[in-house]
Amino acid sequence: MPRKFFKKISPSANTIKKQKSLNFLGKALHSPVLWHLNRRSVSLAFAIGLFMMWVPFPPQMLFAALTAMFFRANVPISIALVWVTNPLTIPPMFYFAYLMGAKILDHESIEMEFELSLDWFLNNLSQSWEPFLLGCLLVAILSSLAGYFCIQIIWRLHIIREWKIRKRKRRLKKRAKK
Repeated sequence: MPRKFFKKISPSANTIKKQKSLNFLGKALHSPVLWHLNRRSVSLAFAIGLFMMWVPFPPQMLFAALTAMFFRANVPISIALVWVTNPLTIPPMFYFAYLMGAKILDHESIEMEFELSLDWFLNNLSQSWEPFLLGCLLVAILSSLAGYFCIQIIWRLHIIREWKIRKRKRRLKKRAKK
């Protein structure tokens, strides 16, 4: 199930290879190791993707692809998870990160109304960049660790379940032969 599920939801190798923003990687992106679906590569891909989605800079996909290539993780899953942050989810996610950072640094949090403009970023980020970046880093680390270990556990439990099913089928075949 994990392999079939991840194969179904992850973008194809051709889709990723056709991304113009990743063309500079050339043939390095064609390595079959970067497309494998096994427990290690998928767990690492989740850790990378969940970490990179909290990076508050535009080239998140590029960072995710390069990091996945470096650690030889599944590239499509790493890139796909970055898209959790999108225009609808960015304001609440990054405000949550800001609140976490402000709480840790013992800053008084500022009520902000998010506006998708350069002026808003320059005016509001100049006052709150420290708690914002600390919160992003903290939440990125926590979510990547949680993603990594959750995938490890889910994958392992699925394998154990499959072993039990096979064992039960073998027993039933032996009983049927008798």
